[in-house]
Amino acid sequence: MIDYLGMMGDASDNIPGLPGVGDKTAKKFIAAYGSMEGLLANTDQLKGKMKEKVIANAELGLLSKKLATIRLDCPVTFNAKNYELDDPNVEAVHEIFDELEFRRAKETLAKIFSKELPETKSNVSSKSVSNSSAGAGQFSLFDAPGSGTASESESTGRKTLATSDHLYQLVQEGMGTKLFLQSLMQQSSVCFDTETTGLDPLTAELVGIAFSWEKGKGFYLPIPEDRDVAQAIVDQLKPFFESTSIEKVGQNLKYDIKVLDKYGVDVKGPMFDTMLAHYLINPDMRHNMDVLAETYLNYTPQSIVELIGKKGKNQLSMRDVDLEKQKEYAVEDADVTLQLKEHFTPELASAGTDKLFKDIEMPLLDVLAAMEIEGINLDEDFLSSLSGDLETDIAQLEKDIYEVAGEEFNIGSPKQLGIILFEKLKLVDKPKKTKTGQYSTAEDVLSYLAKDHAIIQNVLDYRGLSKLKSTYVDALPIR
Repeated sequence: MIDYLGMMGDASDNIPGLPGVGDKTAKKFIAAYGSMEGLLANTDQLKGKMKEKVIANAELGLLSKKLATIRLDCPVTFNAKNYELDDPNVEAVHEIFDELEFRRAKETLAKIFSKELPETKSNVSSKSVSNSSAGAGQFSLFDAPGSGTASESESTGRKTLATSDHLYQLVQEGMGTKLFLQSLMQQSSVCFDTETTGLDPLTAELVGIAFSWEKGKGFYLPIPEDRDVAQAIVDQLKPFFESTSIEKVGQNLKYDIKVLDKYGVDVKGPMFDTMLAHYLINPDMRHNMDVLAETYLNYTPQSIVELIGKKGKNQLSMRDVDLEKQKEYAVEDADVTLQLKEHFTPELASAGTDKLFKDIEMPLLDVLAAMEIEGINLDEDFLSSLSGDLETDIAQLEKDIYEVAGEEFNIGSPKQLGIILFEKLKLVDKPKKTKTGQYSTAEDVLSYLAKDHAIIQNVLDYRGLSKLKSTYVDALPIR
């Protein structure tokens, strides 16, 4: 086995092996010569390129065998007592986990060692309900404890929708909508969240809009699939969205602005985006709402996967979800975002970034949304013509490369290209190799050699034009 690994190499252990020797060839050599040394002593029996490779890489072969050898003569003193698992300093580990934002690992550690989680700077505290002791079976610090259920609330100490007092109401048609709109227009700051049929704001349709202006309370206004009816409902909301005196609060407001634009709504007035606010407060941390809620509110929101399933052909649309579940999910998002806004406002001030947030980030959000809505114009006829020109240039480069190489091969294959350049054409005496023993054809390597070899410059040009054609010229018109 040692000689076998030495011959064919093992990328996972950084054993280079003999170039050109794979599984079958290594087994053949072992059967014929017995060992690496036996192979090297009988290179006269080899033929062609393989003979040249083995002779040229004899030292590499011996080194590879040495690397594959497990040393059994190391002086090791074993004392089983030294390897017993002791209780860790849980408090010290918690401090590290808090700093690194390892929330799940922190909870699981507490379960394993049956310790209460201490209060943290982010006010995230939880208790373990597990009575398992250290060493009682296998465990993992990184298994996810759950997904927002009541049982998770018990095990993590976090609140969930099931364990929190809340009043989320469905806005009924007719008088219910009228009364809701009257109350909405009386507010000075409102958090809203759109529910849609997809993630692309330029194609997604509204399914409903959630509103909240008081902690634990909110409203959900469903939007029907019929476009005319949907437009009529959204039109009733225009006075709110276009009011310059009512602050609009949201998480990733740019998405909502782009969705509403398709319904003729121009969102105006002061805005507060909790995602952008948190970026200024803690730029190195993740900014999605679930993470923010768990970190700052000690709350685990309901997962969207519970409603529509995992990504794939069987995933539902939000429009397929029961209306009551839509309401609870959507208003929870608005409610949580409102609470995050209340938490982040003083933090922005204490961090000295409130002026940057109000004067730069929020106005820029509106500008970026407008730019993305407007998009760019493409001259498809020009791009089509350019694609044809590039195809001609690429074909000529391909022909020139094959002519110098003396054969056709896959220019896009680093392995085949390396063999042509460094074995057949022998352009370099000692070509650079990768960790796996393959010739390196990386951009920096070829760029250094291009000045002396026309074929290498042609390869670089071939790569550049192929990338330009496939990634931009051909792809842009179909996006």
